[in-house]
Amino acid sequence: MQTMTLTAPTAKGSLWTGRTFTGLSALFLLMDGVMKLFKPAPVVEAMAKLGYPDSTAVGIGILLVVITITYLIPRYSVFGAVLITGYLGGAVSTNLRVGSGAFSLFFPVAIGLLVWGGIYLRDDRVRQVFPAREK
Repeated sequence: MQTMTLTAPTAKGSLWTGRTFTGLSALFLLMDGVMKLFKPAPVVEAMAKLGYPDSTAVGIGILLVVITITYLIPRYSVFGAVLITGYLGGAVSTNLRVGSGAFSLFFPVAIGLLVWGGIYLRDDRVRQVFPAREK
């Protein structure tokens, strides 16, 4: 038995706001990943402060670039967002472990909200799974 689900088209404002959220979060994540590939001094210092050897920076950078590109491919954007959520959860966990300040905890959460907010605003399928409640 097949069922067909009809969805209302995404409003232009929501679509462009979602694209903006997606673009901003992707730019930050790609910049972060590429910086880890080149390992400038601030990245090496940050990795050491967080308890990671600098030899892990390239692998983490490659991982972040790949999952961000996955997020940017419309067909795989939800899968990419799930992977980014896992990555950002690890960032929050690491910052909690070493006792980083509030900004270090807030920023990955904010990026995660931008990632999921972007998908929610531009993808009808995500809005079907997580519908906004009406009064």
